[in-house]
Amino acid sequence: PGIVGSLQALETIKLILGRGDSLIGRLVLFDALAFEFREVKLKKDRNCVICGDSPSITAPIDYVEFCGGDAAATEALDGVPSMTVEEYAALAKAGNAYELLDVRNPHECEIAQIPGARLIPVGELSARLSELDKDRAYVVTCHKGPRSVQAYHLMKKAGYKHLQILLGGVDAWAEKIDPSMSRY
Repeated sequence: PGIVGSLQALETIKLILGRGDSLIGRLVLFDALAFEFREVKLKKDRNCVICGDSPSITAPIDYVEFCGGDAAATEALDGVPSMTVEEYAALAKAGNAYELLDVRNPHECEIAQIPGARLIPVGELSARLSELDKDRAYVVTCHKGPRSVQAYHLMKKAGYKHLQILLGGVDAWAEKIDPSMSRY
């Protein structure tokens, strides 16, 4: 990281000063084990949404808004039954009848996971509904909420009757129930 960081800083200085040969249109590959550098020439993609001839993305995105921050999640929950992480924790401790369904992606579960949650990514859910019991009660969770709402509607349409959303998702669990859990 130090070597590549130094190279990036050098490129920035060259661009600011307008001197030297910049790496625009070229990519440098560094193999640390062999301590070798390789250069690859790149062609501009004229259809690129960021740097193409007609870019549609012209400013950085708002990550929280893009990923469905708390305000977006609360707004999306209009009419969807939900419970707080505190309510779910109390029910889980008492041996509740709810199954916690985590609809995030596997790499997210490697970072943090609520104990006992069953992972079925929302992108696979429609194909895997046969794995779930329609008569069982489910609490659906994701990172912060929007994918839970999407999964809720998909499951409701498929005939699942006992569904709720975990407000704030895994992030709220890490914040309010288990502060030792990693957050992302």
